[in-house]
Amino acid sequence: MVRNSIEVAKPIQQKPVLLSGEHCDVLVLDAHLRQSLVTVRSLGRRNLQVAALDTTRPIPAFSSRWCQRHFDYQVEDATEDYLVALEQALDSTRARVLLPSSDATIALIRQYRERLESRVHLALAREPALGIAINKEQTLEIATYLGLKVPHGILLTSVHDVPMALREIGVPAVVKPVESWIWGTQHGARIASQLVTTEDEARRSVEDLTASGGSVLFQQFLTGRREAVSLFYTAGEVYGRFAQWAKRTDPPLGGTSVLRQSIAMPQDIGQQAERLVRTIDLEGYSEVEFRRDSAGVPYLMEINARLSASVEIAVRAGVDFPFLLYQWANGEPLTKMEHYRTGLWMRYLRGDLMSAIASLQERGRPGITAPARVLLDFGLSCFVPMAYDYLNWSDPAPALVATTDFTRRWIGSTISKRLLHIKESF
Repeated sequence: MVRNSIEVAKPIQQKPVLLSGEHCDVLVLDAHLRQSLVTVRSLGRRNLQVAALDTTRPIPAFSSRWCQRHFDYQVEDATEDYLVALEQALDSTRARVLLPSSDATIALIRQYRERLESRVHLALAREPALGIAINKEQTLEIATYLGLKVPHGILLTSVHDVPMALREIGVPAVVKPVESWIWGTQHGARIASQLVTTEDEARRSVEDLTASGGSVLFQQFLTGRREAVSLFYTAGEVYGRFAQWAKRTDPPLGGTSVLRQSIAMPQDIGQQAERLVRTIDLEGYSEVEFRRDSAGVPYLMEINARLSASVEIAVRAGVDFPFLLYQWANGEPLTKMEHYRTGLWMRYLRGDLMSAIASLQERGRPGITAPARVLLDFGLSCFVPMAYDYLNWSDPAPALVATTDFTRRWIGSTISKRLLHIKESF
């Protein structure tokens, strides 16, 4: 049930720089995400008035010197309560552009797109291209038609299909939701991919991922180098190109990149990514992910039609995708950004630590690096010159907030586990 506006709106605005009645240029949603902090900084540096909104705390982006206003609403993500809160923030800021970055928020906006577009420009691809990009099955079908390599896979709708998948694909395999965000009867949920190495794991994974009524892809497992091409495309022209490879991810076998490097655009995946985006007519920002096999052949994994968590490396290298998104959504002439610095390393330290811990816990599983190598690689990375997510010497407060929150959560988790161990001992 939707609460009335008095119950929903409980914003905490610690830095109301703008005067009442003045507008903001952009309202950035999902402010707790790394890409949202990058967006706040990118647009703020260009003298745009930036506001940010989220439903959790603490939020590093709120402490940025470039965040003029912020809204901390105590509501659940991707619900009608959130929509009411969002509209209140739009009333307050009169923002020209609305920029979302999470699957949950985008799913909600798609439901109420016409209602929101009547009052604000959305920095989001249009339908039906957006729906195709979000749906992995449709994306892979188009890629196959275009001649791109895709992992061998089978669409499953229930646990009863697992024996057939095991006979054709075998294990280890990857079980992926067709769409990362699934709507239930009352609310939605984000569904993550899972590695399975036994029949029992396959059954449990498929059963879990289809519990909300969605379908899953049962795909062959690839462990080669992970590369991604980011593009900004509109009206038949590409205005921004960038390529990177992920040395480590969290989770270790295919999550968010936590140690990455900018690379020259590979001819094969560069052409393939652009051909795919043009065929779908996916305007705006997109990140097209590939995995290479042992022979170096690239296989398409998926498309992200939203700012990715790794986008800061592109911005630091010279391709400012958040600014292109703002220009495009606001109907301004776009600035071409196709040249960038290669060889730049960037690290998400918290995620890299979590990835190392997960690798140690999952030692012996397919694709997992040996423990000694995990520790050595993690340590050696500390001596390689690189940039770090959150850390920007001209805007230090977000890094301090993120570090403090991580330390607090780490200590709290450690104490809780120790108390549970003591309790179980008696």
